[in-house]
Amino acid sequence: MKRLYFSAALLGFAMSMSAQSSKVEMDRFITDLMVKMSLEEKIGQLNLASNWTYVTNATLSEEDKAIQQLKDGQMGAFYGFTNQEMIRQLQEIAMKGKHKIPLMFGNDVIHGFETTYPIPLAISTTWNMDLVEESARMAAREATSVGINWVFSPMVDICRDARWGRISEGGGEDPYLGGEIAKAYTRGYQGDDLSADNTAMVCVKHYALYGGAEAGRDYNSVFLSRQEALNGYMNPYKQAAKEGAGSYMSSFNEFEGVPATANHYLLTEVLRDQWGFDGFVVSDATAVNEIVAHGLGDQQEVSRRALQAGLDMDMGSNAFVSTLKKSVEEGKVSMVDIDLACRRILEAKWKLGLFQDPYKYIVPDRDKKEIFNKEQLEFARRIAQESQVLLKNDNNILPLKKDAKIAVVGPFANVASEMQGAWSMSKHANQFVTILQGIKEAVKGGTVTTCEGSWVLNDKNLEESVRYGLMKMFAPNMPTPPIHTTPQEDLIAEAVKLAKEADVVVACVGELNNMTGEGASRVDITMPDAQQDMLKALKATGKPIVVVLTTGRPLVLNWEKENVDAILNTWALGAEAGHAIADVLFGDVNPSGKLTTSFPRHVGQLPLYYNHKNTGRPHPDYEPYRKFVSTYMDVVNGPLFPFGYGLSYTTFEYSDVKLSANQMNQDGKVTASVTVKNTGSRQGKETVQLYIHDVYSTSTRPVKELKGFRKIDLQPGESKTVEFELTADDLKYYDHDLNFVCEPGDYEIMVGPDCEKLSKAVLNVK
Repeated sequence: MKRLYFSAALLGFAMSMSAQSSKVEMDRFITDLMVKMSLEEKIGQLNLASNWTYVTNATLSEEDKAIQQLKDGQMGAFYGFTNQEMIRQLQEIAMKGKHKIPLMFGNDVIHGFETTYPIPLAISTTWNMDLVEESARMAAREATSVGINWVFSPMVDICRDARWGRISEGGGEDPYLGGEIAKAYTRGYQGDDLSADNTAMVCVKHYALYGGAEAGRDYNSVFLSRQEALNGYMNPYKQAAKEGAGSYMSSFNEFEGVPATANHYLLTEVLRDQWGFDGFVVSDATAVNEIVAHGLGDQQEVSRRALQAGLDMDMGSNAFVSTLKKSVEEGKVSMVDIDLACRRILEAKWKLGLFQDPYKYIVPDRDKKEIFNKEQLEFARRIAQESQVLLKNDNNILPLKKDAKIAVVGPFANVASEMQGAWSMSKHANQFVTILQGIKEAVKGGTVTTCEGSWVLNDKNLEESVRYGLMKMFAPNMPTPPIHTTPQEDLIAEAVKLAKEADVVVACVGELNNMTGEGASRVDITMPDAQQDMLKALKATGKPIVVVLTTGRPLVLNWEKENVDAILNTWALGAEAGHAIADVLFGDVNPSGKLTTSFPRHVGQLPLYYNHKNTGRPHPDYEPYRKFVSTYMDVVNGPLFPFGYGLSYTTFEYSDVKLSANQMNQDGKVTASVTVKNTGSRQGKETVQLYIHDVYSTSTRPVKELKGFRKIDLQPGESKTVEFELTADDLKYYDHDLNFVCEPGDYEIMVGPDCEKLSKAVLNVK
């Protein structure tokens, strides 16, 4: 044992020395390079341009301009190119430059690349960090095979307001869970070796607090105290930095009266000085120019402010290359500012191994082997199976019998491309597995009938805008398929006819891809009206109804909860959606997803989140209205479906939580444990959740906070004891003076299957 320990110590020492040696080599190389570079060339490294076809009504001049900037040394990176041949051509132009500085190539790889996985919000409901990490690793393999080496992911913004469309891109409402997810994505994308040709540098976004947008409206202002920001929102960004994230993307919102893209407190004081981040920060698209609209100055002034605040690269504004030279000449920006930003970009390229081999990611035909292959599709199905949340299952209507007569109706039953969700641009979208296809393949001895059943929205103009708005923006002359060609009453009548002839109805309803994601905020988050009309007509038939819900956000489902027999929230599951949904519907897979966002009863409750604070006049979440306490007259405080909630085809029984000791010193540790038993007749996975509550503190604290979770697999009748080790670090928070502290006193330690069904013990911390 001593010999093994000694060997391990030597190995660790050798790795540390190797890292130091590599850094010395990198510093020397970049210093020598920068001595040779002109001011214009250094500023050029700070410029990130998009694929010119991303520009609305792009003309040849857009391409000419970008190519000329590249030839002139005015380009540090491109994003949006997914064609290996085009990426090689651009890199070849860069390598003909005076200093042979390679380009980086970025892309929005949000939930898979060409093989689309479930949207990130869906993946978060697995509570399975191994799957999260594997999804990033698999996506990196695909993306790097075409030459992409920098991914604009993970999106780790905490969101408490389901009106915000970009809730679909994140990990939900909890900062602890969000932090674990951020670490898993970072590990998956970047791997153990960032210079490998199948790993990619992450770009953590959107830094910071973008998910706190006022009224859930995209690009809107954020009004938070520093204390609430640090406690309620910032942990995922922090954990990504601790995990070694290579880059960050600034967000569109302002904070404390300063847009994040020019916010020195966020970009320098917190990210670099407090958290030790040593990578680079890029703006979101055109965000530097947008500071002008915020009212902080003209393009030259806002560029100066952004650079000096800690922004290193300008995406899509051409603001840095247009103004920074003039600002240097006028003494408004120093060469120290320019050199610091330029060095950070060059360091990223070194870490990716691009100076050693600028073509390392561009291996001929590698993309043909890596993209949309059998392994990718098998993984897409596996992660989609675990990304579904069973919200209701009256009388155990699910799982369905494979020999039943099944009517599969609704506008999402047989549309492959609508399985992909927001922020997926796969060329293979029309090959994705539909819900109908998955059900047909699963049925044995039964029958499947189908029809469209309903429009998506009663408002034709709105539905056209949602479906084809992006297409009309980027390709205004391209014809779009007509919609609402069949009267709504005829569609519903056909669905009713099929329902009457069936044993059970599977109603495939929800939101279109473009109803969530960027620029897709909704003030009304109930079931879209046309589809609810269909559901009400189906209800009148008296046949059992299973709702399969395709969505990118929590919806208000009051009517559905009261009137349908089962609700399977599948979110948007990607390439293998239909197969994975059928796997769960027919019981080949037992659902195990748990919500990471609270489902409201009414939009008026928003923002809604489990880890809220008490008021001086608190009111129990599910008790009816009383005067002079903090509640609503017309709806209870509590959510329709709470954080952490999710049903299974089996049942689990929890013991009371036990502590290894009732007291703990600041430097000590205590173990909390529960025993969980599968009391049903099927194998099942269960996510055991641990929450804390600081009973008395110097600043007000949430009523409960997630601080641990374990996902376990139990056979029928099997029991497992789940243990959580607690230290002072798990109990810390940012106090009013922004010190990260664990205060002495009593802490409630709570464990259970969701944030509401909890047993409790009290731990005293000295």
